[in-house]
Order: sequence, then structure tokens, then C-alpha cells
Amino acid sequence: MDNVAEPFVRRKAMRHLELGRVVIFAAGTGNPFFSTDTTAALRASEINAEIVLKATKVDGIYDSDPAKNQDAVKFDRISFHECLTRQLKVMDSTAFSLCMENNMPIGVFSMNEPDNIRRALVGEYIGTMVDAKG
Repeated sequence: MDNVAEPFVRRKAMRHLELGRVVIFAAGTGNPFFSTDTTAALRASEINAEIVLKATKVDGIYDSDPAKNQDAVKFDRISFHECLTRQLKVMDSTAFSLCMENNMPIGVFSMNEPDNIRRALVGEYIGTMVDAKG
């Protein structure tokens, strides 16, 4: 990884951001039991990010698996509490808990749609938003 990017050091990441640079977090922490979702939530919390963006195979969060249920209903916006109550699998429980405890919204959108990553980065409302209000 050192040939491609520098390892995460919070102070350095914050300095890059202060200088108006884009900081991209890739891969995991290198620790067992930490998924890439957990790493994303952890790093976002460490730098006081505004949102965690989760690009996935589907275009948002549904009440059931849309691949298995053609009548699955998509949520445009949902609260952390409702995700837990409905046992929706937004991301692994550690990552989800970190976001919820730090009041860090999660934007879930399809990575398969052309231009979606750019659209999410510029703040366009796509997919499903998870936050405290729902």
C-alpha cells in the first residue's frame, strides 16, 4: 500500500483537508474484526466528516432484499432507530453503531449507476439517507 498511498495519520489527513485537498480513504485498518464499513465509519468520525457515503450493489435501503422480493419498498430517508428496529442490514453493526453514536449520516447509493459517485460527492440526493431524524 505504501507504493500507492500514505498510511492514515489523523494529523496529516486533517492538514490535507485544511489545505483544501481531497482525502480518499481506501482499504481497512489491517486489524481483524474490522470491516471496511467499520473503517469508513471510524475514519469519518476521526476527521469529523459530514457524512459516510456507502456505494453498494443496490440503489438504497429496502424493507427486504429487492433481489429476492420484487415488492420490496425502498426508503428515501430512514432513521438509525428504524433501521435497528426493522433489523435492516445497512452495514455491519459496529460501523452502524459508530455512525449512530457520532450522529454521522449515512448515504447509501448504487455504485453501478454511471456518475453516482460524483453525484453523491457534490451533495445530490440519491439513494437512501440514514440519520437521527429519518
